Amino acid sequence: MFPLRNLLFLLVIVLPSFSWNTNNLQVTKWVIMKGGSLRVDGSTNINKFNCEIANYSNPDTIKISKNPERSSINIAGDVKLNVQNFDCHNPVMTADLRKTLKAKQYPNLVIRFLSLNKYPNLSSKQDYVKGLVSIELAGVTRRFEVDYKFLSSREDVLDLIGTRKINFTDFNITPPRKIGGMIQTDNELSVMFALRVKVID
Repeated sequence: MFPLRNLLFLLVIVLPSFSWNTNNLQVTKWVIMKGGSLRVDGSTNINKFNCEIANYSNPDTIKISKNPERSSINIAGDVKLNVQNFDCHNPVMTADLRKTLKAKQYPNLVIRFLSLNKYPNLSSKQDYVKGLVSIELAGVTRRFEVDYKFLSSREDVLDLIGTRKINFTDFNITPPRKIGGMIQTDNELSVMFALRVKVID
């Protein structure tokens, strides 16, 4: 039997190697400004379509935690979008998409920010970063890697553009069909969300 005192000694030695040195932790806040949007591009067997939620303006804050001893950056924050605000520029298609995404039962699409592989270069006009997010849609949550493009007109304001391809079936959704199955929506969707944030150190 492993002696209790030996176990305690092992924990004292090993656990610190798995923890951050909080004395070196640098916290930055990104305040989401008005004018954000989310766009979904898809196709059927006869045409292409795009649907969007425009003018996202909730005053959310994203918290960025940087540690010089780690290469990745932790993020805490999310954006919550009302699925009923999707506009496909066609009333029938808009109604179909909202129904397919179960808007009445699950009214919100939530994007939660988890991490970045590096902090964007604020002195550069353009930088590319990868990050992890979780997307909650139709009652299902999935984690994805996202490609980000950061555009900077000045050092305290960033335009964040994230892109990712997802499938309806990732969220247990059957792609919509019409007219006895003659019109079939492809499973794959291209998602792009754009946010403007103000950087507060």
